[in-house]
Amino acid sequence: MLKTKIDREWIERIIRSLEDLEYGSVQIIVHDSRITQIEKLEKFRYPLERKDSHNKGAK
Repeated sequence: MLKTKIDREWIERIIRSLEDLEYGSVQIIVHDSRITQIEKLEKFRYPLERKDSHNKGAK
């Protein structure tokens, strides 16, 4: 097991990436036992609006 110390700046970047994230993911890329990149994928979910216009007037 590697005992690499994670720089406080990277920890803060990861936390900022997670803040206000309701749906999605944060991916941490590591190269040679060091964090090199943080990717954030955010998804927005909207309620499905149902249109019943074709049923109006039908009896």
